[in-house]
Amino acid sequence: MEWRLAEFTEDRELGRGAQGRVVLARHTASGAPVAIKYLGRADAAAVAGLRAEAQMLGRLTSPYVARLFRFVESEHGAAIVMEAVNGASLKEVLREHGSLAPEAALLVLKGSLLGLAAAHAVGVVHRDYKPANVVVRPDGLSKLVDFGVAVLAGQGSAAGTPLYMAPEQWRGEAATPATDVYAATCVFVECVTGRRPFPAADRAALMNGHLTAPVDVAGVPEPLRPLVQRGMAKDPGERPPGAAEFVTWLESAAAAAYGSDWERRGVRALAAAAVALAALFPLGALAVAPAGAGAAGAAGASTAGAAGAAGTGGGASAGTVGASVSKGFLATAAGKGTMAVAGTAVVAATAGGAIYAVQDDAEPPPAPVVTLAADSRTLTGGPVPIEIQNARYARVTGLGDPALERRINAELRGPLDRLIEIARRGVRQAPCPAGRPMEIGTETTLGVRGPRLVSVRYFQLSDWCGQADGSPGGEVVTVDLRTGRRLTAADVFRPGALTAAGVRRLQSSVEQRAPTEPRWEDCSPDGRFEVADFFPRKAPTVPGRDTDPPFLNAFFTPGEFRIAHLSGGSDGCANLSFGASYASVRDLLKPEIAAALPGGPSPARS
Repeated sequence: MEWRLAEFTEDRELGRGAQGRVVLARHTASGAPVAIKYLGRADAAAVAGLRAEAQMLGRLTSPYVARLFRFVESEHGAAIVMEAVNGASLKEVLREHGSLAPEAALLVLKGSLLGLAAAHAVGVVHRDYKPANVVVRPDGLSKLVDFGVAVLAGQGSAAGTPLYMAPEQWRGEAATPATDVYAATCVFVECVTGRRPFPAADRAALMNGHLTAPVDVAGVPEPLRPLVQRGMAKDPGERPPGAAEFVTWLESAAAAAYGSDWERRGVRALAAAAVALAALFPLGALAVAPAGAGAAGAAGASTAGAAGAAGTGGGASAGTVGASVSKGFLATAAGKGTMAVAGTAVVAATAGGAIYAVQDDAEPPPAPVVTLAADSRTLTGGPVPIEIQNARYARVTGLGDPALERRINAELRGPLDRLIEIARRGVRQAPCPAGRPMEIGTETTLGVRGPRLVSVRYFQLSDWCGQADGSPGGEVVTVDLRTGRRLTAADVFRPGALTAAGVRRLQSSVEQRAPTEPRWEDCSPDGRFEVADFFPRKAPTVPGRDTDPPFLNAFFTPGEFRIAHLSGGSDGCANLSFGASYASVRDLLKPEIAAALPGGPSPARS
C-alpha cells in the first residue's frame, strides 16, 4: 500500500523508479496544483541530505527559482511537495535551435542571475548552473532549478558540471557567488554562439581550458565581449562579486548595444523558442503565448511552428501546471532505471521529458485576506475638532506572521495617518472660525490582493472649514507581501521605462478610463506624462509632508494595469485614471513584478 500525504489529492502518476514515484496532485483545500516526489524507505543518508538542503533553501523565494513547498518525513520515507514549472529546459531549447538571438540570450542570463542573486542573498552558492537547470517558460521567463550540489558560500569541493565549472571549482577551492557568475557567463556564450566556451574531447583538456585558456569571444557580438571576458575571468576577484552586481553590468551593456527595449524583443524571441517545443511538454502546451511570440525570431525557430504549438492542446490544466523537459538530464538520472534525487532536483521520467522542482521547506504560502477597515471618529484637543468621516483603508490578515502583518498594515494605513497629520498641522496654522470642524476622509479602491502583492489606491478628501477646497492629493500603496516593503516606481518599472522615451511609450499604451472625468488634455499644460511625475517631489506643497507623493502612480488591479493621477486641488483634475491590458505594458514592468501579478475578481470600490 503506497503512502500519500493526506492534504493532497492525486491526479495522475508522472513517473516511477526504484526509489519512489512522482505524482501530479492538488492541494485539497485550495485546489493549487503541485508535484509530489515520494521516496519509499530511502536510506538515511539520502533523507539527511534532502533535509539539509531543504533547510538551507527554505528562505529562498524568487520568481526566478522553482520552489518546493514542503519536506515531510515519516516512517514510510520522505516526500517533497513542489512547484511545477511549465516549459522546456534551456538545454532542449539550444538542442532544437542551436543558438538564440542576442536579446534572448541576454534575457536568459538576466533571469538566471536574478535567481542566483536570490540564492546569494541567503548565503547559498548554486555551483551547478547549466542549461539543463534552467527552465524556459512559454511566456519567455525562466526559472532556475536543481540545487543538488549547492553549498553555503565559503565551502568548497570539485563538485559541479565540468563543462561550466569555474577554475576554483577545478582546484577544489571554496565556492563564492563569483563561481556562479562564471558558470552563468559560460552558458551565455553557448546561448549566443551555439557552442560551449571550452569544448574538449577529454576531461584533462577541458580542465586546462577553464584553468588557463582565454575564452574565445569570436562568435560573441562585439558589444557583449567585455561582459563575457569579465564574467569568465580566471581570478574570481576580477569577476563581478555576485549575480546582483552582474545584472547591473548586463543591463547597461544590453541597453547600449540593443536599445532600451531589448528585453521586449528578448521575451518574444525566447517565448518563440520555448513554445516551438510545446509538443515535448509532458503535461501539454500552454493554450496561449505572449503577444508577438510567434513573430519573434530565436535563431532557428519556426514562427509557424511556434504559433501552431501555442494554440494546440494544453487546456486549463496545462496552463496552470507544467513540467520542464530535459533529455540530457534524463540520460544521467531517470534514464538509468532509478528516479534519482540529485539534491533538490526531482526528475520524473515521462514519455517526452521530466519534472523538475527545487527543495524549499516552506509550506505553500498562506493566502492573504485583504479587507477594507473604516475609521470614523472625532479628534479633539486642537483649536477645532477634526472629523474623520468613514475613512477607508486596507488591512491584511492571514499571513501567519504577526510582525510582517504589522509592517504591511502600517504601510497600508499610511495615507490616512498622513492625512490626519496634515489636518492637525492645518488647524494649528489656520483654525476654522467659530469652532467649525475640519472634515477628512478617503476614497479607497482595492486592486490586486495577493498572493505576492497588494495594491491600493487612495484619494484623500477634505472639507477645510466648509470651504469645499477639494483634496490634498492621494497615493497608491503597493506592498510586497513577503517583506512588507512598499514598492516605488523604480521597483515596479524597468529602468528603460523611466526615461523620456519609456514614459512616452507608456502614455501611448494607456487610455483614460472614466468618461465623466475632465480630459487629460484639459488638465495638463502639454498633455504629456513626465518622468519626474513618477517620483516624490522634494519641495512639499502640502503642510505636514516632508515630500509630496508622485503625481503618477502604477496601480495594479486584477483586471488591468492602471496609471493613477493623484494631486491636490479642487479643479476636477486631481483624481484621474488611465488603464491598459497587462499584455500591452508587460515589457515595461520588471519581470519579477509581472510574474507576481495574479488574476482575481474585479476591484472593490468604497
